[in-house]
Amino acid sequence: MSQRIPELYIHDSQRHGKGVFCGVFIPSGSLIEVCPIILIPEKDMPSIKSTILYDYYFEWEDDGKSGAIALGFGSIYNHDYQPNARYFVDFDNQQIEIHAVRDISPGEEICVSYNGNPEDQSKVWFEKK
Repeated sequence: MSQRIPELYIHDSQRHGKGVFCGVFIPSGSLIEVCPIILIPEKDMPSIKSTILYDYYFEWEDDGKSGAIALGFGSIYNHDYQPNARYFVDFDNQQIEIHAVRDISPGEEICVSYNGNPEDQSKVWFEKK
C-alpha cells in the first residue's frame, strides 16, 4: 500500500526538470514515502533502455537484470551526492521506501543518491546541470 507525507509535492527543480519537495519540516529518520513498483522483467529491459523511462527506473533484484518503476513520487526524486534522503528497496513486498537521512526544511527539495548509499560518490550516468 502506498503511503507518504501528505505535504509532498512536485515542483520545478534547479537540479533537473521536476523534483519532489515538502511543505513541512521532516525530522531525520522519518519515513517520507512508501512507493509500490511496477516490475520490469529482464526480457523487457532492452526496450526500456531505448526510452525516456531509462532515466526513471531502479535496478531490481541483486543481479540488476530486471528493473522497477516506482509509483507515487518514487521515480521523480532527483540525485544529489549529499542527499537529504535515502531509498531502500524491499524486494519481498515490491516497494521502495524513502527515508530522511537528515532534517529537511519546508520547501527544500528532497534528493537521494542514485548510487543507493549516500557515502558512495561514484559518478552517475549523467552530468548534473
